[in-house]
Amino acid sequence: MYISLPQRGPRQKNGAPAARVSSVVVTLGVVSMLTDISSESVASILPLYITGALGLSTIAYGFIDGIYQGVSAIVRIGGGWASDRTDNPKWVAFFGYAASAATKVGLLFVSGFAGIASVIALDRLGKGVRTAPRDALITASSVPSNLGKSFGVHRMLDTIGAAGGPLLAFLILYFVPTGYHLVFIVSLGFAVVGVVILGLVVPAIRPRRQSAAAGEPRQPFRWRTLAEPRLRRLMLTAGILAVLTVGDGFIYLVLQDRSPFAAQWFPLLYVGTNVAFFIFAVPLGRLADRFGRARVFVLGHVALLGAYACAALPVGGAAVTVACLVLLGAFYAATDGVLAALASEATPPENRATGIAAAQTVVAIGRLVGSTAFGILWFAVGRELAVIIVAAALAAAIPALLVMVRPLARTAAA
Repeated sequence: MYISLPQRGPRQKNGAPAARVSSVVVTLGVVSMLTDISSESVASILPLYITGALGLSTIAYGFIDGIYQGVSAIVRIGGGWASDRTDNPKWVAFFGYAASAATKVGLLFVSGFAGIASVIALDRLGKGVRTAPRDALITASSVPSNLGKSFGVHRMLDTIGAAGGPLLAFLILYFVPTGYHLVFIVSLGFAVVGVVILGLVVPAIRPRRQSAAAGEPRQPFRWRTLAEPRLRRLMLTAGILAVLTVGDGFIYLVLQDRSPFAAQWFPLLYVGTNVAFFIFAVPLGRLADRFGRARVFVLGHVALLGAYACAALPVGGAAVTVACLVLLGAFYAATDGVLAALASEATPPENRATGIAAAQTVVAIGRLVGSTAFGILWFAVGRELAVIIVAAALAAAIPALLVMVRPLARTAAA
């Protein structure tokens, strides 16, 4: 089902009706928005809650933050495999969303290091399980020529939640300074509503059965599909760029050291990036559909290069900080959903969720390696020189990788 009737919609150059974003995509975007409000409201107060309210050390928080950042990458391929193997991505995604929602109940009762670490690990495992099946549902519900726009709409709604969660937590703690459990209760409410909408409203689309009904040959799941040249080329390109992607926190710390404006509004820098992501998500998704998803994915790192330049400038102030946040948002809008669209078109339907998960896992591991290496580089040579070195490496990689992804662009055009 599509939001507007194709025969009455605007037409493309060849006279065919312009594709609209599926209502399934919009519903999945609402589910992601509610879930992100839930998860990000908790994530934004975890440092204060763990070190302040619970009195744990910063070492304990660092370990828990590592779990938060890295655990989901471990199970992404498992979630994709389960989705492809059962040909039922909806209920695999439902399990992941429900597991994350259940952790909000756990936060109301645990108070020690082991309990908090276990709850956070379960929440991130739920995220890892649900991501690829959800993106497979988006692909199966979309017109192929409109895939970038569909992912852009989903990521736009998702980003509303990512920006709204910290703001919600900020407001609760502003009026109730010790209201951490109130944040957890409100977070649980949003998570439960998202799970209910997914279970009751989103149809149980079966991609393999759908492709067979369309006359395509029905193939069994095969692991060796992950070694196909198109997907392998995409994962290599994405992995190289991921290693050269510094975590947002490092960029914010550089801005904070140089700019009183960034230091004063540090808690809201993440919100600023998400607002820019929200603004650019759909336009850059459309651009990817028209100009080429592989090109937009690689060239989106030019915006990241601009953010590095803002961080490396020997000046501070509000203008530089805002420009850096806008560029970071544009970078994520040009790469996050576009990567999933590229992986889905490089993988046959019977392996689609696993292919998406494989590409996302490569990026997650690459960024983990990149951020760790940048932290060491910062310690060794200083923050400005570290940023300049990474920026120079990224500037050299972008044109080379544009050449590498040309076969992907040609395949998609064909």
